[in-house]
Amino acid sequence: MATKRFFDDFVDPDSNRPNYKRLRKTPSFASVIKEVVKVNFLDNFCSALEPMLRKVVHEEVESGLRRYSRSIGRSPSLRIKALEPSNLRLIFNKKLSLPIFTNSKIMDSNGQYPLQLLLVDATGDCLVPTTLGTPIKIEIVVLDGDFPCGENWTHEDFNKNIVKERAGKRPLVTGELNITMRDGVASLGDLEFTDNSSWIRSRRFRIGAKVVHIGNGQNSIRIMEAMTDSFMVKDHRGELYKKHYPPALGDDVWRLEKIGKDGTFHKKLISHGIETVQDFLKLANIDPHKIRRILGNGMSEKMWEVTYRHAKTCEMGTKSYIARGPNYILILNPICQVIRAIINGQICHSRELRGIQRSYIENLVRNAFTNWSSLEEVDGGLQVNEPAALLTQGERGVHHQNGYPRCALLTATDGSIECSDWIVNQADISLPIQNGVCYISESSSKEELNYL
Repeated sequence: MATKRFFDDFVDPDSNRPNYKRLRKTPSFASVIKEVVKVNFLDNFCSALEPMLRKVVHEEVESGLRRYSRSIGRSPSLRIKALEPSNLRLIFNKKLSLPIFTNSKIMDSNGQYPLQLLLVDATGDCLVPTTLGTPIKIEIVVLDGDFPCGENWTHEDFNKNIVKERAGKRPLVTGELNITMRDGVASLGDLEFTDNSSWIRSRRFRIGAKVVHIGNGQNSIRIMEAMTDSFMVKDHRGELYKKHYPPALGDDVWRLEKIGKDGTFHKKLISHGIETVQDFLKLANIDPHKIRRILGNGMSEKMWEVTYRHAKTCEMGTKSYIARGPNYILILNPICQVIRAIINGQICHSRELRGIQRSYIENLVRNAFTNWSSLEEVDGGLQVNEPAALLTQGERGVHHQNGYPRCALLTATDGSIECSDWIVNQADISLPIQNGVCYISESSSKEELNYL
C-alpha cells in the first residue's frame, strides 16, 4: 500500500484540479452541432433585427426634427419671412443678335455689344429704371424655350424650367454667369453656348437672369426674373452658311435671305455673272425684270421682297464711280444709282424728267453698268467744285426759264445732232426712279436710295 501511495505522489499535480478531466476531454459531435446552430441563430437574428432598428431610429430622428422645426417657427426671432411681393423686375435692354451658334459670343441686336440687364419698376403701364442703392448678385441661367406660359411666374416655376447640360457634356453655357448689378445696370460679359438646342422638346432656349442675393439684408424683396425671347442654338458648323445682317457689298450672293449656298437660285445667278451682293443690287437697280427672269418662277413675289429687303440693308460705303463721256459726267454709287449728273459743265438736278431727257440719262446709266470695270473709282466721296473744268469736249448753250438756267445737251447720234433740255436747280433735289434706273441727290437719305 505504501508503494502504491508513493507512485500516486508522483502523478501530475494539475490532475488534482477540478477542471482537469473536462479540459482534456474531446468534445462530442452533438456539442459541436449545438455550437454551430447557436452561432447561425445569432447571425440570423441580428440580420432580421437590423432593419427594424434602422426604421425605429429613422422615425425617432424625423420626429425630433419636426419638433425642433415647430419650436423655431414659434420663435419670432428665428422665423424666416416669405419674399415680399413688389413691382421690381429685371429686364434685358435689347433683343439678341440672331442666329446664335455654339462657341460664338452672344451679343445684343446691334451685334457689337454684350447684353445688358436693367432693374425697373413695373408700377403702372411703364417700366421705369430704378435702383435699390445696394449691389445685387445675379445668376445667368438657360431656360426651356416653352417657358413661361403667361406673363407672370413664380420663383419656383422659374427654377423648375432651368435647363442643365446633357450627361457627359460640358456646361451648357460658359462665361461670366455670376454678375453684380450696381445702380440698376449690369453687363453680361462673354457668354457662349457649348451645345445646340435640338435635343430638348421645344428645340429652343431662353437666357434668364435671377437674383441670388441683395446687399444690406434686403433679400426678402421679390425681384422678378428676366428672360429673353426664345431662340434656336445651331451647331457652329452651320455658321459657314450664315446669312449676314447687314450684308456687305463683297459678300457672296448666297448670304442673302432665300438664296441658299449651291442652291437653285444661287446657281442661276452665278451662271449670269451675279456673284456678289453688289452684283445683285446693281442689276436689281438697272433691270429688275431681268433679275426676276433669271431667278425664275421658283422665287415667289413674297420671297423676292424678303431677299431684296435684306439686300437693301447693305452698307454702301464711301466709294463713288465716275462715268465720263464727250459732254457728260455721271457720278454713281456702288450699286449703280446716280448721285450727280454733270452735263456740259452744269450739275443737273431735276424732280421730273420728260421723254427724251429720261431716255438719255437711262441710256448713260445702262452704258456705265455694262462697262462697270472701266469706270473711275473714287474713295472717300467726291467733291466737284468746278464741273466745267472736268469736261474737255461738247458744246454748251445756257438760257433761263422760270428763274432757272437751262442746259442744252448736244448729243451725237449716228452723225446727227439731237438737242434735249435739262432744268438745272442748284438745290439738292432727288430724282425719282424711272424704268429701273434710280436717281439720287447728295442729300438723299439711305431709305431714298433703295427703290425699285
